[in-house]
Amino acid sequence: MKFFIDSADIKEIREAHAMGFLDGVTTNPSLVSRTGRKFIDVLHDICEAVKGPVSAEVTAVDRDGMLREARVLAKVAPNIVVKVPLIADGLKAVKVLTEEGIRTNVTLCFSPLQALLAAKVGAAYVSPFVGRLDDIGHDGMALIAEIQTIYRNYHLPTEVLVASIRTPTHIRQAALMGADVCTVPFAVMERLLAHPLTDKGLAAFLKDWEKVPK
Repeated sequence: MKFFIDSADIKEIREAHAMGFLDGVTTNPSLVSRTGRKFIDVLHDICEAVKGPVSAEVTAVDRDGMLREARVLAKVAPNIVVKVPLIADGLKAVKVLTEEGIRTNVTLCFSPLQALLAAKVGAAYVSPFVGRLDDIGHDGMALIAEIQTIYRNYHLPTEVLVASIRTPTHIRQAALMGADVCTVPFAVMERLLAHPLTDKGLAAFLKDWEKVPK
């Protein structure tokens, strides 16, 4: 499974990259707005730090507007993946962008049939939002299981990018289901390393090491 970080904070991204297991980055307008910087400047910094896929989202909601923005974003760096909302005009845009050789990430997916349509028009990634489904009393991970089954049934190449991750449990379940990617907030990523027995064991080793003659 690939690990992406869901962030526009270049310090977080560099720290995650230094850990050695980071495969890519996802951003969105909300994350970029928190930086207080120009979107293109943020993208340039991220693409310089991480050579894997970097998702950059359009803000237009009409086909032609999305295409204009997508073509500008795609020129920022070769590893840019254009993020497009899962609406009718978004699918129209994805079809054209795919034909032009521009990779896309179809976002805000909340049903298996939406995911099927995204794959049909050639999306490189589809992003189901598991946490937001959990927030309203639905089972977000059940959605991942259904998408995985549909994609396998028809050998669809679109990668399932599990998004809106709240806990390490989401990641464990996604990995067991065979999801292609999890995009993870930095705070959750740090929690993947945490275990009380690791801390306890390390403390014991260091305490015993102090007894060794130097």
